[in-house]
Amino acid sequence: MSDVKKTAADGQKTGGIGTKLQEQSAASPQAGLNAQAAGSVNSSLLPTYARYPITLVKGEGSWLWDDKGNKYLDFMCGLAVTNLGHAPQRIKEALIKQLDELWHVSNLFHIPNQEAAAKLLTDNSSADAVFFCNSGAEANEAAIKLARRYHQKVAGTGRYEIITFEQSFHGRTLATLTATGQEKVKEGFGPLPEGFRYIPLHDIEALEAAITDKTAAIMLETILAEGGVIPVEPAFIQHVAKLCKERGLLLIIDEIQTGMGRTGKLFSFEHYGIEPDIFTLAKGLGSGFPVGAMLAKGHLVEAFSAGSHGSTFGGTPLATAVVKATVETIVGDNLSARAAEMGDYLIAQLHDKLDGHPLVQTIRGKGLMIGIVCKEPIAALIAEGQKRGLLVVSAGPNVIRLLPNLLVSREEIDQAVSLLAAIFADQTATA
Repeated sequence: MSDVKKTAADGQKTGGIGTKLQEQSAASPQAGLNAQAAGSVNSSLLPTYARYPITLVKGEGSWLWDDKGNKYLDFMCGLAVTNLGHAPQRIKEALIKQLDELWHVSNLFHIPNQEAAAKLLTDNSSADAVFFCNSGAEANEAAIKLARRYHQKVAGTGRYEIITFEQSFHGRTLATLTATGQEKVKEGFGPLPEGFRYIPLHDIEALEAAITDKTAAIMLETILAEGGVIPVEPAFIQHVAKLCKERGLLLIIDEIQTGMGRTGKLFSFEHYGIEPDIFTLAKGLGSGFPVGAMLAKGHLVEAFSAGSHGSTFGGTPLATAVVKATVETIVGDNLSARAAEMGDYLIAQLHDKLDGHPLVQTIRGKGLMIGIVCKEPIAALIAEGQKRGLLVVSAGPNVIRLLPNLLVSREEIDQAVSLLAAIFADQTATA
């Protein structure tokens, strides 16, 4: 019996991983997740996460194991974080080596790993300078601050407003959740900071009308990942870049989830023949180690003079040892091209198995960031996947998001697609 089949059989014998969640979500798609958000009555953690009823304890490559010995094929990657799979050997060796030498010093001192990691990023991108931090939200916060400070301290325009797009997601700090084009993340956090305007995606007329003498920058994801895995039309991206040049605005590309090879290029903006003034990275940058980065063109460097911005833990010897090894692996092994190839294969297999299914509306994405857009809420489908040994994640109530690692094999893709096809077939049979 295969590992995946054994997991499913074991799950059925014990009542099934996710069975309770599935039953709860049958009445309300979010009910099961809301129940999990309450957490254990004995937990000392704030209940900020709608946790699945699974405790994962070990990972290797594309696979995870829980505390009961069940094995799962991971098509979540910690939300596009473990781009090299779980516990990649080269990254582990770099981290262990650094653990034996030096963990932390203040950024008041030179940090060789930080310099080396920054040079790798600038040598392989259109950027000229890097600021290291700890997360995607911090990277986007730095981008917002840099855009404002450039216009106020260098360009002298006094501009401060940033245009973003509906359904976008840029983080959880006050500034980045305000930049986010989704009202649900802002609920209860008012008053929010001023300086952000939102327009519908792909609405050129609305975009041009939103630009004023206060506009400092336009901030854009090339794929709205959390918003539903919505690829932005190339012509629109190119028009945004053209507008920024014509109007003296900065173009900020949020690469938190799309960067580091995920979409088939090292950075997703490379698909469109543009060069942003600023772009941000996190997630796949550290192979699971918490790190973020904001990258900028040379003409912006003056805006971030000494003392203007900082981070106690940004770019530590440990974090940048991991960044260096991660970038070297992705670039050296040409994993972006591999992600493009495997993404094409995954999409083709999904079309072969799911096209024409009554629950499936469309399949969209780029590289190894793929969304299965469904006609109904998908919480029960995700729970059933967990029961059968497959981990996927939502992107809104109706979209199943697939985020396998860049080294995923064809055999693992075949297993995942077969499981998904069976789940969809059974869902139809019981509807």
